[in-house]
Amino acid sequence: KNDHTLVFESRFESGNLRRAIQVYEFEYDLILKPDYNTRGFTQWYYFRVSNTRAGRTYRFNIINLLKPDSLYNHGMRPLMYSENEAKTTGKGWVRAGRDVCYYQNSMKRKTAGHYYTLTFRVQFKHDNDTVYFAHSYPYTFSDLQRYLNRLEEDPKKKQRLKRRELCKTIAGNTCDLLIITTFGSDYEEVRRRKGIVISSRVHPGETGSSFMMKGIIDY
Repeated sequence: KNDHTLVFESRFESGNLRRAIQVYEFEYDLILKPDYNTRGFTQWYYFRVSNTRAGRTYRFNIINLLKPDSLYNHGMRPLMYSENEAKTTGKGWVRAGRDVCYYQNSMKRKTAGHYYTLTFRVQFKHDNDTVYFAHSYPYTFSDLQRYLNRLEEDPKKKQRLKRRELCKTIAGNTCDLLIITTFGSDYEEVRRRKGIVISSRVHPGETGSSFMMKGIIDY
């Protein structure tokens, strides 16, 4: 009961925290795992903490970011999701944190230049809560598959779309291709139609583009 050390976890889908180091009683340095198939790219984050204490002020320092500037220096704040708040009030992801700052630190990269730190303070509302933090609203591969399955199960929508496997990703997941058109015409007429190719989510942290693509398809 007296141990109020936070428990960090990211072994869930899209989590990318590699290490958490407690530097003071309520302060932690965090190191992210780089994106796959990159030269150590780190600019987004998704992790959770548990064993929280209400009313205490915690400071998190993410210390191995790469970009020389960030929207965090222009008013942006981290996203936070409390399991307790979600159960009791229905509240989901919210922007949270104060004293948010993004700056170059003294850690040198192996190639050239330095790493950058995102630091912020946060207070939790509940004891023993489980709280998630993210750079942007999460949209996982499982979210995508559930959405595509719902499209195929819809009697009206499935008349105007076909789902194909474009390729496999580096992780071995299916990269889906949707063909959206009116399929009632003959084959040659369909072939003569001009097509528009729309793609999104080039990098793992660009979850906003996944929501934009969903909006385009829904429209």
